[in-house]
Amino acid sequence: MKTVTELLTDKETVQPCKLAAYCRVSSNSEDQIHSLAAQIQYYTNYIKDHPEYVLVDIYADEGLSGTCMNKRDELNRLLTDCKKGNIDRIITKSVSRFARNTQDLLIVLRMLKEYGIAIYFEKEGIDSNKLNSEMIVTFPGMIAQQESQSISENMRWSYKKRMESGDFNCCRPAYGFDMKENKLIVNNVEKQIVQQIFNMYLQGFGKQAIANSLNNNNICKRYGNKKWYSSTITYILNNERYIGNALLQKMYTTTTLPFRKIKNKGEMPQYYVENSNPSIITKPIYESVKQLQKFRMQDNKAGKRKQYPLSGIIRCVDCGHTYRRQIVRKIAYWLCSYKAAGRTDCKSKWIRENDIYHTFSKLVFKLAMHRKYILISLVHQMECIQYKTNENQKATHLIDQKIADLSSQNHVISKLYNKGILNTIEFTEQSSKINNQINQLRIERRKNISNNKDEKQLNELKELNELLEHYQLYHFDENLFSQIVDKIVVLNQNELKFTLIGGLTLTEKIDE
Repeated sequence: MKTVTELLTDKETVQPCKLAAYCRVSSNSEDQIHSLAAQIQYYTNYIKDHPEYVLVDIYADEGLSGTCMNKRDELNRLLTDCKKGNIDRIITKSVSRFARNTQDLLIVLRMLKEYGIAIYFEKEGIDSNKLNSEMIVTFPGMIAQQESQSISENMRWSYKKRMESGDFNCCRPAYGFDMKENKLIVNNVEKQIVQQIFNMYLQGFGKQAIANSLNNNNICKRYGNKKWYSSTITYILNNERYIGNALLQKMYTTTTLPFRKIKNKGEMPQYYVENSNPSIITKPIYESVKQLQKFRMQDNKAGKRKQYPLSGIIRCVDCGHTYRRQIVRKIAYWLCSYKAAGRTDCKSKWIRENDIYHTFSKLVFKLAMHRKYILISLVHQMECIQYKTNENQKATHLIDQKIADLSSQNHVISKLYNKGILNTIEFTEQSSKINNQINQLRIERRKNISNNKDEKQLNELKELNELLEHYQLYHFDENLFSQIVDKIVVLNQNELKFTLIGGLTLTEKIDE
């Protein structure tokens, strides 16, 4: 007779589930802040009623929209803690509180699933541990996304009607104004700075010179910005607010998620409202500044401003910006334009113009003397490579056909996945395999295309060889310089790197 004995084991201590609560309000108004406080209080009491949970933290974003997850610091902190394994389960009020963008919502859900973390949406009663939860959550997410788009559309309609009637003012007052009871009033301290900017420009100061003057005098800007730039001065000089008028809808918000503000270049109607606010500048001064800007711009386009052989050619090795010419005690020097304007702290130094010309002449003389060993040899090698060009073109065409075929296969697989014929694992495996093949083909294609570019480089090297064939001078030739130099990089005070046509790069030391 068989005897069965039940073996009793010591019961393991059940570890409490680590719970995190997430809440969000989409406005920083007083009512919404009270709502946020209520949500935090609710989850604090929730833990007391559920002893199986231990509260890790309450993550609360305040005054942020749910349509974009990049700027939601608390949500990003929550995801980081999930990745570290500090959380087992998340609870939140609803799908719309968590995200209004369906795409972002699904990405986060899949991420949490990989970490083995469940999320519970109280309002919809959805637990991500249940089967097909991703599909269940998608529908409320789509509704929430549509709700956001509807709210945004209503706001755009409201703004448009107020603009048409001239009642719309602005969301953020320009420098020189303060907002009080939805009306612009003059800030008397900033008013003097605005008037100073207009007067300095009419006196002949450049925009960057005005910005430098304000920075040197520690004049504060708005909204936490510390430095003045030429672009800021340009904005002030062209802002019609300072003569009491307003051009509305300079920017507009896109109608699709994620919402973005874009400069209005004629896509949307604009509205010009006269006498919309108090003025700081008289209209004659404002018009004079506009005319002076127009005159200076025409001078630049017509080439009236002196252009030098080195203009736009010299670049800083530290920050990459071009050099500009300055005269000091009747001697021409070149310095990084951004360092001269105080916009960078790069270590670049002044370089005398004559030193650059002399160094170029020395380099060209050496290259002409050794032309046989450098240029002619290089041209011969390039000609050998050129014979392969035709074969590369045929190979590139075949690669394009293969890429097109694989892309079609990828499209079919995506359709099968969307219809539910392929599961996620099958779709991922097949799609990854095809994408890897496409990437390899694209690498091969880039190699072939780079070989085809050799023809242009070869022609430029031949041209350089011809120009230097009879060169015997040892002084600066401006015409030759403009023909063969693409770029000069100042490596330090003692060394320059010249990039010539044909991609030839040579380094030359500056004579002491």
